[in-house]
Amino acid sequence: FAVTGSYGGNTACVELIAKPSAVADEHVICDLGSGLRPLGQAKMATFGPGKPQTYHFFVSHLHWDHLMGLPFFVPIYLPGNRIVIHGCHANLETGIRIQMSSPCFPVDFSQIGATVEFDILEPGRVYDIAGFKVRAKLQLHAGDSYGYRFEHAGKSVVYSTDSEHKLDNRAEQNAFVVFFQAADLVIFDTMYSLADAITVKADWGHSSNIIAVELCQEAEVSQLAMFHHEPIHDDAKLVSLLEETRRFEEITRDGRAPLTIISAFDGLTVDL
Repeated sequence: FAVTGSYGGNTACVELIAKPSAVADEHVICDLGSGLRPLGQAKMATFGPGKPQTYHFFVSHLHWDHLMGLPFFVPIYLPGNRIVIHGCHANLETGIRIQMSSPCFPVDFSQIGATVEFDILEPGRVYDIAGFKVRAKLQLHAGDSYGYRFEHAGKSVVYSTDSEHKLDNRAEQNAFVVFFQAADLVIFDTMYSLADAITVKADWGHSSNIIAVELCQEAEVSQLAMFHHEPIHDDAKLVSLLEETRRFEEITRDGRAPLTIISAFDGLTVDL
């Protein structure tokens, strides 16, 4: 990767595909970052305009790096498609509409051809959506952020980005251990080093690779995906961080089962 530049630079957008298929013609996607544009192109190549689909979007928070892909997601402009935007913010619809309004964007939200629905979720409650059992958790981030736990056919994935973890708040750490418990995959915000996260960038709403490993080890998670990379880090730095994180996990394992650690990149597919 350090030679080819393969990590890419799209902002947060993660699709969950159930096997066996949970519900036909329904798709589950976490966040609407710039990665949503190529995902939309892939959906168009697969289904075209003549086979309507339903897209379930789970929004972690309303900062624009997590919304900016929606105006470029081609399926929203096609009549017959159904878009369901799930989230825990009371102003979810307002935040989405503002981004697609003048002077922010030339195409107004009212010009979307698909049917759009907004679904406000209650944190802690379990929902059945598109064949998944879904539960949201409040996270520490400016304006609030929410992580999601998805379960289907005995497998579980946690999507937890834009979340800060205070080292002196043991009760909250324990709550995340419960939320992550025995997950097959945890997608975790590792934007900062631990030193930065607890000093110069404290209260900036992001976490570190060290906290990720410690929480996942305690929760007996099978696999950790380092996510939401620091934009100033080049591919060589991301490779170095991955190697360091794997080494940290190894020396702190303390008799636990090994934790598999990967670093997310554009187009990554993880089979569980």
